[in-house]
Amino acid sequence: MILLLLVAWPAAEIFVLVEVADAIGWLLAVVVLLGTSVLGSQLLRIQGRSAIERVSLAVSEHRPPARAAIDGLLGFLGSVLLVIPGFVTDALGALLLLPPTRALTRRWLSRHYGGATMRFVATSGRYASRERGREPDAVDSTAVDRDPPRLDR
Repeated sequence: MILLLLVAWPAAEIFVLVEVADAIGWLLAVVVLLGTSVLGSQLLRIQGRSAIERVSLAVSEHRPPARAAIDGLLGFLGSVLLVIPGFVTDALGALLLLPPTRALTRRWLSRHYGGATMRFVATSGRYASRERGREPDAVDSTAVDRDPPRLDR
């Protein structure tokens, strides 16, 4: 499946590039590809900041940050797809930047991978719980005494 994807994806990109260039001209097709890459790089910064703000807002309001984190990740992925040259990746990236398709993708991810994620969390929590009741290891102090010793004692 992955091998098929590695062969089919570039073939689809080249096919679409040739068809678009035939329809609008090669120079304009290259300009559009470069323009979407520049736009995607600008959106990377914007989406990254927005995702961090939404997650921290959810945490500060004591709401689960999962929805905000997944939305941020999908927006970031959409921006990365815009940076990658190709009309197919640009179309997928633009779709991931739209809120309705992002919500549909989030629901699909939750349905298909939510159970596996919960199993992973339960399993990793089982192994991590052994460390909770243990005393912390003794560590040599690196504190510095602010009062210098007096020589006149």
